[in-house]
Amino acid sequence: MTTPAESVVWLRPEFQGREDELVHLSAAAALVGVTRSSVSNWAKRHANFPKIALLMGIGAGRAKYVPRNEFLDFACAQLNKELGTARKTGPHRPSVVIRSEEITHHERQIARLTDLEKRQAQKLASTRQALRKHRARLGQARQALEAEVAAIRSLDGADADPTTSPDGRTTAR
Repeated sequence: MTTPAESVVWLRPEFQGREDELVHLSAAAALVGVTRSSVSNWAKRHANFPKIALLMGIGAGRAKYVPRNEFLDFACAQLNKELGTARKTGPHRPSVVIRSEEITHHERQIARLTDLEKRQAQKLASTRQALRKHRARLGQARQALEAEVAAIRSLDGADADPTTSPDGRTTAR
């Protein structure tokens, strides 16, 4: 099958006629035993990643080819690097230090929450006391009102006139 000329783009013309020296990026990943995403990450993150020599296909799904020897040199350097040397971080904290900091954090949280619980318990007790007091006063006020209404009714008992109930409505006896 022949490929239209516009679907083949040589970015490094010096490799034209030497296609056997090129390797597709997914084949390159298999060649060195890494995933395709590792190769993709290398290509994005490292300026010294081998430059693409050939693009085949149209659009975003183009196949990318790099020189095999350049890729192998780059991959060997990447795979032989000591893990973490690319990062500018200091030494890792020992797990004992991390665990002791966790314990200190949790102890502080427990102390804070215990204090909060005590304050809320005190507030709840005072709220309950105020609620009992107001319920008792409500009962006393209702009894006083009923006594006054009964006294007024007894005074008006001889009259056959309509009376006004405590809620303001006029009722007949």
